[in-house]
Amino acid sequence: MAGFPVITEVRHLGAEDQEQLTIEAISSEAITTSEIEGEILDRASVQSSIRRQFGLVMDHRRVKPDKQGIAEMVVSLYRNFSDPLSDDMLFAWHRMLTNGLRDLTNIGSYRTGMEPRARCFGTLGAPNLHF
Repeated sequence: MAGFPVITEVRHLGAEDQEQLTIEAISSEAITTSEIEGEILDRASVQSSIRRQFGLVMDHRRVKPDKQGIAEMVVSLYRNFSDPLSDDMLFAWHRMLTNGLRDLTNIGSYRTGMEPRARCFGTLGAPNLHF
């Protein structure tokens, strides 16, 4: 993973160990971020997807499109963290995160329409709505 930013505290590690540490940090971020939305991800699948995004040797684990999307997004964020945030970047991340979903009308764009927006969390019998 040539060109990876190296944190000063890990310069003493070899390249392979730095790569693994980076994969661990990025996958933890993806998993924690997804948990906020109530999505529980498999760590091995996320790490496999992240390795694939970086072009590293990987296992041949089949990863669902929506799980691949979170890996793609966090790697994009890692690679472009210092770029100014733009509509195009937000829309690209949204397309990544909604990979495989068919029930959304606006993917990779701002929402349209005048109806109020709500996000439902919780269980089927006890939903928790946020507007």
